[in-house]
Amino acid sequence: MNLPNVLTLFRVAMIPLFVGAFLTDGISDWITLSIFAVAAITDALDGYIARKQNIVTDFGKLMDPLADKLMVMAAFVCFTAAGILHPIITVFIMAREFFVTGLRSIASSKGKVIAADIWGKAKTVSQYVAIIVILVKSATGFGNGSFFGILATVCIVVMTALTLISVLNYCLKNKEFFKG
Repeated sequence: MNLPNVLTLFRVAMIPLFVGAFLTDGISDWITLSIFAVAAITDALDGYIARKQNIVTDFGKLMDPLADKLMVMAAFVCFTAAGILHPIITVFIMAREFFVTGLRSIASSKGKVIAADIWGKAKTVSQYVAIIVILVKSATGFGNGSFFGILATVCIVVMTALTLISVLNYCLKNKEFFKG
């Protein structure tokens, strides 16, 4: 097992730690933020190492984006449970992820690969930024009217807009898979 794949598995292992820290009273919000930040760093690091050392594997191609989706969805479910994020936004984001994954599966069964594009990458970055800003807001104890409260709201709006743009873009670029 190569280092990028170990980092991916490490990120998956961090998901229950993140959820547990988020949902447990008495654990500092800074610890929860730190867990998520380390997971986000491993996401960037595993892809960089895999490309730099030319050790891209089928396992990594499958598990890296899955680990990302699981981490992001775990955070949004936690935020929804805590009343931080509206359930409609969480369901919309989860539906987008399942839809695009399904579309990629259909394309794969026809011998085509649907790679992530700039809109998908922007969506992912906006999700990570929104999660980190929400966690910083929570850790600092600032309210909705504070700088971090307003920034969190802006990040959620931008993230939701990029999610919509990215799914529409995937549909338009891959409309041949909707025929028949």
